[in-house]
Amino acid sequence: MDGKVVQLVQGRDKALEGGTPEQMLQTFSAFPVIQVIDLDAAIGRGENDALVEFLAARAVTRVGGGVRTPERAAKLISQGARKVIVGTAAFQNDGINRTLLESIAAKIGKEQILIALDSKDGRIVVKGWRESTQLTAETVIKDLEPYCGGFLCTYVDKEGMMQGTDLDWFRRLRAATTHEITAAGGITTYDDVRELQKLNIHAALGMAIYTGRLDLNVLAEMNG
Repeated sequence: MDGKVVQLVQGRDKALEGGTPEQMLQTFSAFPVIQVIDLDAAIGRGENDALVEFLAARAVTRVGGGVRTPERAAKLISQGARKVIVGTAAFQNDGINRTLLESIAAKIGKEQILIALDSKDGRIVVKGWRESTQLTAETVIKDLEPYCGGFLCTYVDKEGMMQGTDLDWFRRLRAATTHEITAAGGITTYDDVRELQKLNIHAALGMAIYTGRLDLNVLAEMNG
């Protein structure tokens, strides 16, 4: 956001700033994938293309934020992103935006697409988590399988709050799809990570790392 690496609470309030992009790459060098979200693009108030391109050229990245057209998705792939995260644009008021998802999949291949299922108060939220839909992740996840290679599922209720996550929600999602799942939002303890690993779910960590709650060396060993 604003050209800086930041950590937000529930997608709204900036809790802290990380180091420079170079420092962040060094910090996370032991991990196979870095997740990069262009927050300005996600809420429609600009973009951080230069920063995204810098990171994508130097690490295996999953990039999201403001992916609303096949052209934007293709641009991120050309900049070096390994996978593209589609969130808000995947949904309409009455359901899935199948036409757009089909066009993005045709442009870059469905295996390079992750669909973001961000949930708050049980409903999928969009536009930087500022608007709620009438959809639930559990009911749409199966229907989204033809358009992606996996899902990024964020439990927004606890995002950035260091209060734990909802493992039961992730269990329900795991039971609903055979696709890859990455969990995010409130993952605070090593036990959280271990439980997700047992479910064959990846863990995307943010605040717990930036605040020093979880040690990168221990996590790297767990990841191995």
